[in-house]
Amino acid sequence: MRKYFGTDGIRGKVGTTPITPEFMLKLGWAAGQVFKENDKKILIGKDTRISGYMFESALESGIVAAGADVRLVGPMPTPAIAYLTRTFRASAGIVISASHNPFSDNGIKFFSAQGGKISDEIEERIEYFLEQPMEVVESSLIGRAKRIDDAAGRYIEYCKGTFPIGLQLSGLKIVVDCADGATYHVAPRVFSELGAEVVAIGVNPDGLNINEFSGATKPELLRKNVLAEEADLGIALDGDGDRLILVDRHGVVRDGDDILYIIANHLMRTGRFSGGVVGTLMSNFGLELAFSETGIGFSRAAVGDRYVNEKLEHHGWVLGGEPSGHIVCKSITTTGDGIIAALQVLRAMIEEDKSLDELLVGLVKFPQKLKNIRVAKRFVPNEEPALQKAIAVANERLNGLGRVLLRASGTEPLIRVMVEGRDDKTVDELVDYLVDEVKAVVAAKMA
Repeated sequence: MRKYFGTDGIRGKVGTTPITPEFMLKLGWAAGQVFKENDKKILIGKDTRISGYMFESALESGIVAAGADVRLVGPMPTPAIAYLTRTFRASAGIVISASHNPFSDNGIKFFSAQGGKISDEIEERIEYFLEQPMEVVESSLIGRAKRIDDAAGRYIEYCKGTFPIGLQLSGLKIVVDCADGATYHVAPRVFSELGAEVVAIGVNPDGLNINEFSGATKPELLRKNVLAEEADLGIALDGDGDRLILVDRHGVVRDGDDILYIIANHLMRTGRFSGGVVGTLMSNFGLELAFSETGIGFSRAAVGDRYVNEKLEHHGWVLGGEPSGHIVCKSITTTGDGIIAALQVLRAMIEEDKSLDELLVGLVKFPQKLKNIRVAKRFVPNEEPALQKAIAVANERLNGLGRVLLRASGTEPLIRVMVEGRDDKTVDELVDYLVDEVKAVVAAKMA
């Protein structure tokens, strides 16, 4: 069991352990001890939240104190760090980001030299060094830090290079919402340089407004802009750029399930698909049914993009994702990338000469409702007898025509309650029932 690492790195409220400058200094030193064995170079990027500057300095100090070198790229999307870690032949990449969380949170994600998430074993080795006394190498062995000034341009060209030569986005009007996050100086340029007319929103980060009013978790502003601009498509990214949510020309919000359906079916129709698609426990049952009708295999992973990646590796498949918008196109890149996924959808629109909503004909989703209950301390809902009974009651009412899922968030102190069924009324009633049962358990634990 790891003490600090969760399902997606280390994350929490700024100023509260472990998200403190003191911890980040020690974390940098611990990471330096682990990764300098293969190569002395560690790359650091961050999103736009104000605390990123503080933690960047602390990590840099710890790493060089361990005798490893640092390459700083400044504000860059999380998937860009995965790419740049590979291209610079670094031994590891570090992202300072809390993804879709508010600016008051922050966190750390690690990438391996190959651009994938680091293994459990590497996380355990880092945690081992976190418990050891910090010792600075002799002065002649202290690492060096350099800034990479052309990182954004490198990543922009990489993204454009994943789009077929000869295809252009000319004639398309796209609203791009960057959530005042790490893609603010990257995403609009990618789509405009490929020929689209781009209306950019959420591109004025001030350190405090990341994910606040816009982005993948708050698509209402994007929806309004798509309708007002009479745009062909709306693209919403989250604060660190690894999530994608779309809005079609009619203002309908389309999630990760919709994106997987479009990409997989386009690959199938163009003879470029093999294997199947990995979703998660949160993926809509309607997506599974739609894939079965077209002969596309489907497998569910635990919630979290690292588990999607693990199942893709297990099956030898190349496409997977989550309803929240993490889409992994492993034939192109190593991790979830909102810009890359959006380009795959745009390719389908152009090559099939169809709008986004037209590409979704054939996908009929079950009504699904998700509610979050904030808790003082995480617990495993399925291990609570009272909740086991409540789940059984809900499943009996669904009678095999739906699903119930209660789980603890891996990144926030939340219990997530999800119900899926044939009709909205039953789903609403069961969600409310289960939420009340969870709240009763929480209250009992606090008594």
